[in-house]
Amino acid sequence: MDQFAHDPFKMAAADDAASQRHEVRDSLFLVAQFRLAGSRQSEQVRIRNLSAGGLMAEVSSPIAQGTEVELDVRGVGWISGKIAWYAAGRVGVAFDQMIDPILARKPIGGGTQTPVYVKPILPILPTR
Repeated sequence: MDQFAHDPFKMAAADDAASQRHEVRDSLFLVAQFRLAGSRQSEQVRIRNLSAGGLMAEVSSPIAQGTEVELDVRGVGWISGKIAWYAAGRVGVAFDQMIDPILARKPIGGGTQTPVYVKPILPILPTR
C-alpha cells in the first residue's frame, strides 16, 4: 500500500456530520409536537430550520445523541428520526426518511378567495 494512499485528516473530516451536509436548510419558525419514539407524551418545540433530511429545534431538556424521536410538523405529519446532536437547548434531528420541507410552508387554509373580514373597507370618493 502506498504511504500516501491514506490521509488521516480527510478521514476525520469525512466522519464529521457537519461536513456531510449537502442539503439546503430552510430557516423558519414553526411549532411542532415532539416526543420520544414510542411515547404518548409529547411537548411543544420550536423548529428553527428544516431540510429534507433533518431539522434543528429548541427543546426544554438535554437529549442523548442517538435517541429515537418523533415530531409532528404542520403540513408534513409525524416524522421519525434520531438525535444527531444537542447543544445549549437545541437539537439536531436526522430523519429516518426524506421529507418535502416545502409542505411545512404551505398555507393551512384551503380557501381560494380572501375572506370578507380581511378585505379593507374603502370609502367611495366623489368624482370631479
